[in-house]
Amino acid sequence: MPTIILVRHGETRWNREGRVQGHGDSPLTPKGAAQARAYGLRLRGMLNGDGDWRVVSSPLGRCAQTTGILCETAGLDFRSIRFDDRLREVHTGQWSGLPKAELAARHPGILDCEGLNHWVFRCPGGESHQDVTNRLAHWLADLAPGDKVIAVSHGIAGRVLRGLYAGLDPDEAMRGDSPQNVLFFMSKGCVERISSE
Repeated sequence: MPTIILVRHGETRWNREGRVQGHGDSPLTPKGAAQARAYGLRLRGMLNGDGDWRVVSSPLGRCAQTTGILCETAGLDFRSIRFDDRLREVHTGQWSGLPKAELAARHPGILDCEGLNHWVFRCPGGESHQDVTNRLAHWLADLAPGDKVIAVSHGIAGRVLRGLYAGLDPDEAMRGDSPQNVLFFMSKGCVERISSE
């Protein structure tokens, strides 16, 4: 199996405002930039000069911004960064940009749904869990067994990816969390949480 260090982008303005992001985008907040620097510092210590690692990122701006800061801090070559659409966040269709408070007012109880019943998979014009699973499974299948990859992605996409890698039940994987201060070290079918603080 490939070895993957999975990182979620730093906090964004829409995260702070409680807005649905999906394929919509907003820049990192100062806190988000600091989180990206913390990822980079942690990675620098973990990699210890090992130049065999590739960096792959979702092309959405918040991930590209996180990846740039992370690479600069960790001393990784910017020219090695690759962007892959398959690492994008779940598409939230017509709800992109909507304040979550407004979503909750329109659809009482929807934000309480968990697992495969999570609200992100109910967005009009958005992606289903199967859609997200298919593209992330395809990305994983394209990696060679000895590959070492630092992947910068998103909250929901990250849960799905960790579940696929570890062979978890999809509902269980979706009940995981999506912190912005943790690196997930994925090796030999296991997923280890490593704090970046």
